[in-house]
Amino acid sequence: MTHRAVNETDKNDTQWHAINWRKASRVVKNLRQRIFKATREGRWKTVRNLQRLLMKSLSNIYLAVRRCTQQNQGKKTPGVDGLVVLNPKGRGVLVDALKKFIPWKPLPTLRVYIPKPNGKKRPLGIPTLIDRCLQAIILNALEPCWEAQFERASYGFRPGRCTHDAAEKIFNAVRPNKKKKWVVDADIKGCFDNINHEFLIGRIGNFPASKLIQQWLKAGYVDKNVFHESETGTPQGGIISPLLANIALHGMEKALGVIYEKSGGSRGKRIVVRYADDFVLLCETQEDANKAKDEIIH
Repeated sequence: MTHRAVNETDKNDTQWHAINWRKASRVVKNLRQRIFKATREGRWKTVRNLQRLLMKSLSNIYLAVRRCTQQNQGKKTPGVDGLVVLNPKGRGVLVDALKKFIPWKPLPTLRVYIPKPNGKKRPLGIPTLIDRCLQAIILNALEPCWEAQFERASYGFRPGRCTHDAAEKIFNAVRPNKKKKWVVDADIKGCFDNINHEFLIGRIGNFPASKLIQQWLKAGYVDKNVFHESETGTPQGGIISPLLANIALHGMEKALGVIYEKSGGSRGKRIVVRYADDFVLLCETQEDANKAKDEIIH
């Protein structure tokens, strides 16, 4: 597969170096905060209107293009179309193309394999550059709505949270003066590959770009020049995939009956700490640990 860059000779209205990045970040941040607040207050019509406004925002397009062509580690890795953007003029052309809001049919992802510490290989799906930019645009509109709803025990792939926060939560829960001494350490086998599309789209509901998200899920992938359909799962490698996985896994605390006080402390007999598809269950007795494990399986 050959790589090709965006044609620099095309008419370019956007001057990449002239963009006011501080203003663009402020506009996007403000709209995200308004979406978050409206979700907490249950003003769903306002939420949808703000999400539409953010997805059409020029500032959001700027930040999406910068993320996909400058900030991400995979900026030099093309998808099935071989398209990459490595210069300011090309980025300006890409911004101008995204501003036109031309209806877009997602292309299949390119399947690549990266080595894991245990010697195995992890499959990744690399979307095309246009799909990556669109995913970044939609992510900014969808994420704050779900950040207002996600359970506090979820730490993976969320803004302002990291593995250290999850480790601290576990450490504080198993201190000598605490009662929860039984630990169930588990992960969801093939989580990204087995997420039910209909269930996930049902959870997303009437989000303005839900049809495009569904098309991404159904776009399939190309492995060694052979196309494969995707009936389940979200492709690891897509910008929006971690958020979709968190949406699909949301509700684990409720299912296990985890209870919190208003101050944030746990007052139930169980604690769950989840980082993406890995999670830890903390229980007071062995019997309850086995019971909780069965509840999660079923």
